[in-house]
Amino acid sequence: MATLKELADRTGCSPAAISRILNADPTLSVSEETRRRVLEEAGRLNYSASKSRRGRAPKPLMRVGLAEMLSGSRQLDDPYFLYLGNHVRQGCQERKYACVPLEHREGGFLLPEGETVDGIVAVGYFPPEQIQALESISKQLVFLDFSPDEIRYDSVELGYELGIRLALEALTALGHRRLAFAGPADRPYGQPGPEPRYQAFLHLTAPQPDLTCQVVPCPMQGRAIEPNLTELLSHPQNRPTALLCANEEIALAAARTAEHLGLRIPEDLSVVSFNDTPRSALVRPALTSVSVHTQEMANAALRLLADRVLGNVPAPRTWPQKVVVPPSLSLRESTGPSKC
Repeated sequence: MATLKELADRTGCSPAAISRILNADPTLSVSEETRRRVLEEAGRLNYSASKSRRGRAPKPLMRVGLAEMLSGSRQLDDPYFLYLGNHVRQGCQERKYACVPLEHREGGFLLPEGETVDGIVAVGYFPPEQIQALESISKQLVFLDFSPDEIRYDSVELGYELGIRLALEALTALGHRRLAFAGPADRPYGQPGPEPRYQAFLHLTAPQPDLTCQVVPCPMQGRAIEPNLTELLSHPQNRPTALLCANEEIALAAARTAEHLGLRIPEDLSVVSFNDTPRSALVRPALTSVSVHTQEMANAALRLLADRVLGNVPAPRTWPQKVVVPPSLSLRESTGPSKC
């Protein structure tokens, strides 16, 4: 794992500025390009790019269209999707595939002029009209972090309930009995249905009468997170000893709120994040986090697409497959034994 100094050498930013970017400090005034450069370099810490070769590049084995739910500026607010897209690009480079980013256009997607693709990896949630626009470009679709129709499309999703179970088991093993979950009750970005992490927390804690549990509805990003967290943590008699957060943005906001209220992490409050992008290990205190293995998710999507396009199976596959990638838990400095 790289240090802040190594990130500073790569990006030209000071270690102090990088620390504030990784911590999502809302008071830092920095350009979107600088934020993107820092987050992308953090995401490359465990990736070794292929060496360039002289001469004409060989013809790619497959041309992969990349459709991303969020535009570039919105990805900076939720870097999980930034890292997913980057891992698709890196996976294409490793396999000698051409990666062709699709252009957002009037609520849909278009191929860049003069480009063709053999199939598409679609990152994130897409409403029916956008799925139709993608199908008009290629019938070979793989959805990453979304499964709109298991009968029609290949897809790769995360085992959300397992991730919440791992976090709860770790916290209860540390003696925590007053727990809280912070995150949205409904899926973000206009997706239909309940948010799976929120639902998993309620489902897994309900049969445990020895636990006192609270849920704090709040968005995945933005300044609206902190007021709800302040309300939760301001009352010592009802304050949880451990907080499980739906993503890193909420976990970082929880750390800022705790510091503002004079609470110590993990002595007064253990914090568990979800997603475990490179920021989790680089911020201070380093965040215990449910790791979603974005690189493996991207690789699984490319394998599913290759099965269809290149026939990388004993016989051509015609029936859709859904891959559920299990998460793991990375224990770090933000969790410790309960003092209550």
